[in-house]
Parts: sequence; structure tokens; C-alpha cells
Amino acid sequence: MIEKDNKKTIRSWAFFDWANSAYNLVITSTIFPVYYVAITTTKSHGDEVIFFGKTFINTVLSNYALAFAYLLMVVLLPVLSSYADAKGKKKFFMKLFTYIGSFACMGLFFFKLETLEAGIICFVLAAMGYVGGVMFNNAYLPIIASTDNQDKVSAQGFSYGYVGSVILQLICFVFVLKPELFGITDKSLPAQISFLLVGIWWFLFAQIPFKALPKDVPNAGSVNKGIIKSSFGEFAKVWNQLRQMKFLKTYLIAFFFYSMGVQTIMLAAAGFGAKVLKMESGSLIAVILIIQLVAILGAWMMSLLAKKMGNINLLIIVVLVWVGCCIYGYFIINSTQFYALAAIVGLIMGGIQSLSRSTYSKHIPENTTDTASFFSFYDATEKLAIVIGLFSFAFIEGLTHNMRQSIIALASFFIVGLVFLVFLKKIERNETAKL
Repeated sequence: MIEKDNKKTIRSWAFFDWANSAYNLVITSTIFPVYYVAITTTKSHGDEVIFFGKTFINTVLSNYALAFAYLLMVVLLPVLSSYADAKGKKKFFMKLFTYIGSFACMGLFFFKLETLEAGIICFVLAAMGYVGGVMFNNAYLPIIASTDNQDKVSAQGFSYGYVGSVILQLICFVFVLKPELFGITDKSLPAQISFLLVGIWWFLFAQIPFKALPKDVPNAGSVNKGIIKSSFGEFAKVWNQLRQMKFLKTYLIAFFFYSMGVQTIMLAAAGFGAKVLKMESGSLIAVILIIQLVAILGAWMMSLLAKKMGNINLLIIVVLVWVGCCIYGYFIINSTQFYALAAIVGLIMGGIQSLSRSTYSKHIPENTTDTASFFSFYDATEKLAIVIGLFSFAFIEGLTHNMRQSIIALASFFIVGLVFLVFLKKIERNETAKL
């Protein structure tokens, strides 16, 4: 029997967010996007690059590559998670994806315009490693924390992630802004060192949860079954359960739509600042640091407010604020306005991520052993949302050559998600009345 709410186990679990959030900050949000735009913008070709013989706008290519990585994981995660639940392999896959992601980040050390194809492949593998690791880590939340504590524990994980990523970001920040302190004259090297440090950081700190998290127990009925039978049998079982759960089904739809907005904004913010507002790399990194620091407060604040207001009521309010941010973002014309928006986005970003994870976790059947399978639907929903969000953002930019037009699509995603959250509130009231 696994002891729930054990402080040492929870702290160790939270260190996985500490380990892998450096990837999310440095690679997807700050240094890599700025570096990528810089090396792929040339006098001869402008912002166009040739990738395996085909011509793309640079940011369109990176968004398509990220979308491809997530789409592949959407297909793989339900099958792998079902197998992990059946055979007791959650920690095995958590390790596997962590090592894929961390070594791919180390591989980005060699990324230059001349190695564009190899660099994009490493970029894709790093994204896949991050997504897979997060999914199997999320599956431990209902295992290690009681229902009443899951908002708090989820917030603790995200807070550790924000703090850890900011610490490494500051280290990388020194290399990027003060390369002369280290005798560096190659302008590409500070960013490349940052990618290498992310991989090492991710690999090393992940060993803490790997050591402390409880061992997996295979499902008794699947021990003697083959990979195909156990995987698809487990998947079918959880899928049939989920179909009967009206709250979770509706919640996943709402989560899908507002995640299209949240995740795309997080991934495209640095590119918007660099291309549209012409902000310098130092200013962009400062903006993202503001978001991360404020997000720590946001995660904890939302966990406290959820106790008083209820998770769904709070999510409705937060999504309304996101709609306002999109409208404001469309009209931004200078860096000061971008800084102001960053502070608001940071507050609601930390809150909506933490609250979304714990809201889903709290409604998973309490005694189920299929936590990875249940969370695979959650993570596949989020990643499919990112695929569509990034594709929409990139497609509209490619069509109009104007990132501002892409923001309109993001606002519409939030509005649709808001409608489903309101409907979800009605379902919640009906279920409470039956009790």
C-alpha cells in the first residue's frame, strides 16, 4: 500500500517539474526561439529557410516541427500508457522519455544554420521527451496525494518547476548577455552552451524522483498477456470508463479548447516579441523570467482560491482573463506594453496549468490503478490542442505574414473553452444535487 501525502515523496515528485521545466523555459520559450530566429534570418533569404529541399518561413517551420512532435505523442501516449499500467512500467517510460529529451537538448549544442535539419530533429525529439516524461509524472499525482491535497500538490510541482527553470535561465542569461566574462567571441556559443546545460540539468535532477517514487505494480490480469493484448485491453477498459463519466468528458472538451490558446501563447510569445516588436534577446529573456516568477505566485494563489470558490468557478474567471489578454495583445505596439502583459499572463499561466491538472486528477476514480491511462487522455488532449493551436498560428502567419492576425484565432479558442466550462458548471451542480 502506497502512503499518500508523504512529504518526502511529494517533494521528490515535484523535483521532476524542477528538472524538465528548464527545457520548457529555455528551449521552447526563450533562448532557443531567439537564437533560432537570429541564425535563420539572412540577408540573402530573409526569414525563409530550406529544410530538406523545401522552403519555409523560419517560425512556421519551427511551429510545424513542434506540432509534428506533439501529434506523434498524441498517437503514442494512449498505447504506451495502457501498456505501462498493465505491466507496471510507468517509471520505466518516465525514464525513457526523460533520457530521450535530455540527450536531444545536449545535441542542440551543435545546432547552426548549416546543421538545420539535424537541429530540427533534435528539437522534435526534445519535445517528445518532455511530453512523454510529463505525462507519466502526472500519473503519479493521484497515487501520492489524497483528493483534498491534489490542488496544493499540483501547485507545488509547478512552483518547483518555475523556480528551477528560472535558476538555470539566470545561469544561461549570464552566458548570453556577458559572454566576454568567459572569453567567448563566437556569438552562437552562449546559446549552444545553454542548450547543453538544459540537457544536463534535466538528466541530473530527474534522478531525484526516479529514486523516490514508488515502484509500479502490474495489473494482475495482464501479467501473462502480450504487449498488444495488454495495451489495447487496458486502453479499451479506461476508454469505456471515461465514456460513462459525463463530467470528465465535458471537462476534456473545455480543456482542449482553452489549452489551444494557453499553450500556443506560451510557445509563440518570444517569436512575437522578436519579429513583431523587434525586441532584443536580453529584453525577451527578461519578459519570460517575469512570467515564470509571477507564475509561482499564480500557482499557489489559485490553489488557495480553489478551496473557497471551487475549481470550475475559478477556471471560468481565469479563462475570461485570458480572452482579455488576447484582445490586449493584438494592439500591443511597444515593449512596455509587452512587459505589462507578461505580468498578467504569468499570474494566470501558473494558475491555469496547476488547476487544470488537479481538477482532472480529482475526478479520476479514486481506487483505480490505471492512472497513466487516464492521464494519457488528459495529456493527449493537451498536445492535440497544441498541434491545432500551433498549426493555426503558423498557417495564419504564413497566409498573412502577420502574427497579429494569429492572435484572433487564439481568442476564439478561449471563448469556446469558456462555453464548455459554463456547461460543465451545470453538470457539476446536477451531480452535487444527486448526492
